[in-house]
Formats: sequence, C-alpha cells, structure tokens
Amino acid sequence: MDSGFLFALDEYSPLIYITVVLVSFLITGVLVRRWFGLRVPVIQRNLKGTGFSTRVLKMQMRQVKNPFGLEIPHPATASVTKGITLTLDCLEDCILTCYWGCSVQKLHEALVSHAYCFTIGTPQALEDALDSDYLYQQQYFMEKNDKEEKYCQLPEDAQVVDFGPEPRSRYPLVVLLTLADEDREIYDIISMVTVIHIPDESYRLSCRILHQYILLAQGQYCDLKKLFMSANGTAPSSSNRSPGERSTDRTLLEKAKQAEDEPELHEENSNDCVVCLNSPVNWVFLPCRHVCLCDGCVNYFQRCPMCMQFVQVSFPLYSKKEQDEDESTCISQDVNL
Repeated sequence: MDSGFLFALDEYSPLIYITVVLVSFLITGVLVRRWFGLRVPVIQRNLKGTGFSTRVLKMQMRQVKNPFGLEIPHPATASVTKGITLTLDCLEDCILTCYWGCSVQKLHEALVSHAYCFTIGTPQALEDALDSDYLYQQQYFMEKNDKEEKYCQLPEDAQVVDFGPEPRSRYPLVVLLTLADEDREIYDIISMVTVIHIPDESYRLSCRILHQYILLAQGQYCDLKKLFMSANGTAPSSSNRSPGERSTDRTLLEKAKQAEDEPELHEENSNDCVVCLNSPVNWVFLPCRHVCLCDGCVNYFQRCPMCMQFVQVSFPLYSKKEQDEDESTCISQDVNL
C-alpha cells in the first residue's frame, strides 16, 4: 500500500506542482483585483513599438467665459476688525454683495437649491436662500473693467472681533458677484460666490480665498480649483527689470567672454514640459491637478511625473486649433514689430 502510494505520488507530482502554481496565481489575481479595482496599472506597447499606450481616460474640456474676477490686493492687512479690500475685474456691469458672518449650512443649502430648486442669479435670490442668516450686508455697483478697490468692513456697533473656535458655523465673509443686467444671456455663468477667510483673534490664519463657486444658468455649480503648473521661479523676466540691470548683466557676460553669440540673456520658460523641456505644457492630470506635460509626452506616462500619483483622468488646456491660432497671432505680432 505504501509503495503504491509513493509510486503514484512520484508519477503525478508534476501535475500537483502545476495545480498548486495555478491556484496560487488565481488567488493572487483575485487579491490584486480587489485591492486595485479595475484600474490596475497596465502598460502596453503601441503599434510602432516606440512608445506606450496607457489606459488613462482623456476628457473633453468645455471652455466657458467667466465674466467675473475678484482678487484680494492686500491680504496681509485684512482682519475682522479692520476690514478687507477687494479688487474686481468684470467683463460686464455687476453687483458686488458682501455677507459678513454667513451661515455655513445655509450657504451650502443655497448652492444645492440653485441646482435643484431655483436659480441664484440675483442678490435677492441668495438672500432668500440664506433666510437672512448672516450678520451684516454690504452692496456696491461696479462698472465693467472698473478695478477700483472696494473697502468692506463690519460696522463698529456689530461688536464682532472673532467667529469662535473651530469648527465654525459661520464664514467670516461671503462675496456674491452677479450681473447688473439680468437680461444678459450671453454668458453661461450668471453669478460667482467666493468664500473668504479673514483672520481674527481666535483664528489667525492669513487672509485667503477658501472656495470659489461659479453658478451656471442651467442650474449647475462648480467649485473652482487651482492648477499646479511647473515653474522654476528663478529666472526673472527681462520686462520686469530696469535697463540698467540688463546692461550690467550684459557687461558681466562680455567680461566672461560668453556674450559673442548671445544678444540677450537666455530666459527659461517656466511653462515648458518637465520631460522634453521644449514644448509648452498642456495636459491637466486628475486628481493631483498637476499641469506639467506637453501633447507629445503625455502618451508615455500613466503616473504624474511630479508626484508619481496614478492619473485617473486627464484633459487638455488648449486644443490643437487654439494652439495654432495663438502661434499665428504671435508670429503676426512679431512681423508687425
């Protein structure tokens, strides 16, 4: 009996080994699929054999003209007690409405109401959605292209020096920008809501924009996010330097015998592709929001070269047609000069 078992084991041992390997491979494959989902990184050779075709999804970008622009020119001097200065750059006449101490819950309920109930295209519509749950309101009429600074401040009788510890139930300042002419239908964006943090005695984080929401006439609203573009920041632009500084640099180069073939100092383009260093960056990677690759290099990467995060979705900033138009415009300007 024992000799027969040993003989059978010796005869069928290769099949047993193969079965064990197959079972281990299947178990490993199931675990990997459960861990990564359906987006397992796979790199395949393309037909030419010189590059890689990845499974990164490429989205079409919808360009929308935003008629509103808002900046904080002096963030270091802003505070709840001293107020804040705002600068607008709008394409049309607009109405600037400031809501001090706006309820966080009411504001987000208002944004949801814009998507499902009624359109927030006027200050009155937002005020109705907020149920007047704010401390103080200021309103200004701004003409288009008027970049005059507007000073906003809580009145002294409000006696507000801070908005309490975190988590807070009120935003320090919410700014609403709407079109003065409600009948204008040339823009998809009808209003913009900006949430601004202002330092106070309880929370001294520097003044900054926390959120910017653009509200569309169709009922959608989008939270604007910043893109991170590649930039060295070490080479100052010659346009920002005085002629004396440029002549001094030229003299130093001539003394070093490095200026025979260089009529001007070489300025690095801060928007060049981080891989080829030759073409302008054009592709945005999500979710990291890095803009660091050109049209030619984007097909070779499945991870962002800046942070090495896997790219889920990418989209171009400019289409090929728009790039050609920009280049032709630059060439025509050079010819005119």
